[in-house]
Amino acid sequence: MELRHLRYFVAVVQERNFTRAAEKLHIAQPPLSRQIQQLEEELGLALIDRDSRPLRTTEAGRLFFEHATQVLERVEGMRAMMRRLQNAERPRFVIGFVASTIYAALPNLIRRFRATAPEVEISLVEMVSLEQIAALKEGRIDVGFGRIRFDDPAVRRDVLREERLVAALALGHPLLEREGPFSLARLAEEPLVIYPRQPRPSYADQVISIFHDRGLEPRVAHEARELQTAVGLVAAEVGIAIVPTSVQRMRRDDVVYRELDDPSITSPIIMSRRFDDRSPQLDLMSKVIVEAYREWGWATPEGLER
Repeated sequence: MELRHLRYFVAVVQERNFTRAAEKLHIAQPPLSRQIQQLEEELGLALIDRDSRPLRTTEAGRLFFEHATQVLERVEGMRAMMRRLQNAERPRFVIGFVASTIYAALPNLIRRFRATAPEVEISLVEMVSLEQIAALKEGRIDVGFGRIRFDDPAVRRDVLREERLVAALALGHPLLEREGPFSLARLAEEPLVIYPRQPRPSYADQVISIFHDRGLEPRVAHEARELQTAVGLVAAEVGIAIVPTSVQRMRRDDVVYRELDDPSITSPIIMSRRFDDRSPQLDLMSKVIVEAYREWGWATPEGLER
């Protein structure tokens, strides 16, 4: 008697039909019937009343079904326990990220990290910068990639690079009739879509501050929950949006991106981690970033080379 005999028998009893049981088990019906017959011959007892419609178990079959079900449940429980043990033994590394970093270099860096440490179980959690700080301090994530600068003695932050910002406009927007980059002064006259709505402070406040730093008051038309929604609202002609240049990889055919005339208008990509965390996974992530940046010809973040 093998486990497959128990699985076959339980399936037949549950389906009360050989054909349906065979379909459930993804085998042909004749081999299934032979397996049940071999089981009955080994036990020396009839387990199924084949003359009944639908099929019914005999008294011996009912008793065997109860025990077979228990055995299969215990086997599955053992397998689940071994899977949990296997996962518990694997190092786990949880990465928090803001949505816009997915359009930048982060996916490439994660692929490199996976290739370098295939034994590490990686989890990704989307959360805004403010949420990342709390998640780091509570141990829910191991590293965060965000855009907002926060001062917290428990969190170490390294600016990986400054990413230029661009204007996103609906296809056919009147401003697109003009050639060349746009000035913030001109864009301040347009309705503005910002994101995320909550929690604050966030990238939305960063964009508003960029206008305020230049003595401009933006006309906020809508506060979207997330980046994708903001770009969708731009396409719907609700307003324009100021987004990181990497967002152009979203590749919508109803949105046009145009550079700004001030190259100093940027948004940082910040790597945050617990100040006292010295885990090998964090060290490896830092090395992966440094090597990738050198390969791409980007300035290497000083804090990651220590």
